[in-house]
Amino acid sequence: MCGITGWIDWEKDLTQEHAVLQAMTRTLTDRGPDEEGYWWADSKHAAFGHRRLVVVDPAGGRQPMSRQQNGRAYTLVYNGELYNTEDIRRELIARGHSFRSHSDTEVLLAAYIEWEADCVHKLNGIFAFAVWDEQRQQMFLARDRLGVKPLFYAKRGTAFLFASELKALLANPLVKPVLSREGLAEIFVLGPSRTPGHGVFHDVHELRPGCHLTISREGVSIRRYWSLKSQPHEDDVEQTAATVRQLLADSIKRQLVSDVPIATLLSGGLDSSAITAVAAAVFQEEGRGALHTYSIDYVNNASHFQQSDFQPTDDAPFVRLISERFGTVHHTLEFDTPELVSALHTALFARDLPGMADVDSSLYLFCREIKKETTVVLSGECADEMFGGYPWFHREELLGANTFPWAQATRERAGWLSAEMRDWIRPEEYVAQRYEETLDEVPRLPGENPLAARRRELFYLNLTWFMNTLLDRKDRMSMKASLEARVPFCDHRLMQYVWNIPWELKNWGNREKGILRKALEGIVPEEVLYRKKSPYPKTHNPAYTKATRSWLLNVLEDSSSPLHQVIDQTRVKAFAMSEAQASGKPYFGQLMGSPQMFAYLASIDLWMREYNITISS
Repeated sequence: MCGITGWIDWEKDLTQEHAVLQAMTRTLTDRGPDEEGYWWADSKHAAFGHRRLVVVDPAGGRQPMSRQQNGRAYTLVYNGELYNTEDIRRELIARGHSFRSHSDTEVLLAAYIEWEADCVHKLNGIFAFAVWDEQRQQMFLARDRLGVKPLFYAKRGTAFLFASELKALLANPLVKPVLSREGLAEIFVLGPSRTPGHGVFHDVHELRPGCHLTISREGVSIRRYWSLKSQPHEDDVEQTAATVRQLLADSIKRQLVSDVPIATLLSGGLDSSAITAVAAAVFQEEGRGALHTYSIDYVNNASHFQQSDFQPTDDAPFVRLISERFGTVHHTLEFDTPELVSALHTALFARDLPGMADVDSSLYLFCREIKKETTVVLSGECADEMFGGYPWFHREELLGANTFPWAQATRERAGWLSAEMRDWIRPEEYVAQRYEETLDEVPRLPGENPLAARRRELFYLNLTWFMNTLLDRKDRMSMKASLEARVPFCDHRLMQYVWNIPWELKNWGNREKGILRKALEGIVPEEVLYRKKSPYPKTHNPAYTKATRSWLLNVLEDSSSPLHQVIDQTRVKAFAMSEAQASGKPYFGQLMGSPQMFAYLASIDLWMREYNITISS
C-alpha cells in the first residue's frame, strides 16, 4: 500500500513547487515508509508524489512509474493491490505488451495504456490511482468499486489537487481548513460517518467508490463505472450457499499473494474465523508454514464485561478454539486504558477528522503491534453489511425507522449545539436530506413487495454509508501503522451476488447471516458457525469512561476552547456529568456509547486547535 499526491495547474510552472509537493507527500510517510518518489511533467503543468510500502516486487514497483507507447508518455501513481494481476498480465502479453517486473503497478499502467478508462472493468482489487497523459494534457483518476482505498481532491482556480488523505491536501497553501454549514453538520450530526463524496472541509471532495474522474483544460468529468444491479435471484438455497462459498474462498485465496509476511485478524467470530480457516488451508497446501493470527483484548476486560444485545459474548474462548483447530500461531495483544486514551490523539490525526474514539485508537495500537511481526493482514470487514448481521436488519422499530438506523440520536446530538448553530445548520433537516438523497440512488427491483423493497433500501444505506465508515477506519488506522489491511468480503463479485439474495435466504434458519453460516458448514467449527454475532471488542473498563469524561470537562472549563463557538455548554456539561449516561444506548452504530461520545466531543476541540480550523458561511 502507498500514499499518493498530485497537482495540476494549467497556468503554473510546477517544477518551481518542489517544497510544497514534498510537504504534501511527506504527510503520507506512514502510508509508505519504505520509499519516496516524485515526478514532474515535461510540460511543467503536472506533478506527482508517492510514498511506498513495499509488498510486491521491491525493485520493480517503484513509483511514480512512467512508460511510453506509440510515441505517447504516461505516468502513474497508485495506492492499492490488484488481486488478478496475473490474469491481466497474460491478456496484455497476448496484445503485445512486455513487462520489466512482476509488480501489479506495471500491469496497471499497461492496462491503462491499452484500454484507457475501460481498464477499471478489468481490475479486481483495492485501489486509488492517477495517470497523466502528457500528449493529451489529461489526467485520469479512479477509485475501487467499494471504496476500500481513499482518494480526496480539490479544485482551486486553475489548479487541481488530489491525495490519499486530507492532511496532504491541507499541506498545500491553496487548500484551507475551513468548515461551512455542511462541514459542521457532517461533524456534529452525522459523524463519524460522512456523506459519500464529502471531504468535510469547504469545497473538498472524495471521489466516490466505483467512480473515475478525468481532468483536462476543458474541465472535470466524473463517471460511475460500477454500481450494484438489482435483478431476480433464481438460485435455490443449496446453490446460493455453494456460490457464496466459492466466491468467498476465491477472494481469500487471491488476497494471500504477498512478497512479505501475511497474517489474519481473528476475533473468534464467524467472519474472521472463515478467513482464517481458508487461509490456514492454503498455507498448509502451499507449504508456507503455520499461519499467524492476531486478536485484541483489554487489561481486566473480562471482569468488567457485561452481556448486552449489542455485545452478547466474550470472544476469547472462540479465538482459542479456532487457533487450535487450524494450527495457527496465535498472538493476543492486550492494551490498558491509559494507552487507549493516549492513542486517541494519534487516531484523530490518522483520520484527519474526529472518529470512533477508542474503537479507532485500539485498532491503531493493535496494528502498530502487529506491524512488528508482519506487513499484511486479512480482516473480516463488510460481511455484516452484505449479509444483514446488524440488529437494525432484524428489529422492526429499526427496520422501519425513517432515518439512518445506526444513528438514532440525531435530536439529542443536535441539542448539544448552541441555539445559533442549530438555526444555521438545521441538523435534523440536514440528516433527512442526506437520507432521502441516498434512497433516491437505490437500484430498485420492479415488482418487489414493500417489505422486500425496504430491506433493499436498508442494505444500500449500509453499503454506501456504514460500511464506508468502517473501511475508512480500517484504512487510516492500519496505514498509520504502515500495515496493509485487506478485506476479502469486500469483493465486488461477492457483493453483487449477495445483493440480490432475498431476505428469506440471507436470514436462512431465522439466523442473522444465515446463508453465510450455511455456506461455511464444514469449513468453520459449529461452535463458531452458530455463535451469535459479537462486534469488534471494546473496553468495558469504567476507568475509560472516567478518563474521557474528565477530558471533556477540562475542555468545557477552558474558555479558549474553539468548541465553545458551536456548542451549548450547559447541555454538554449536563451530558458529561450524568452518571446514567455512562452505559446508555449507542449514539452511533453498536459501539459508540456515552464514553465514546465524551471523547468524540473533546476530540473536536483538539482537531479544531491542531488543524487551525475556521468556520465560515
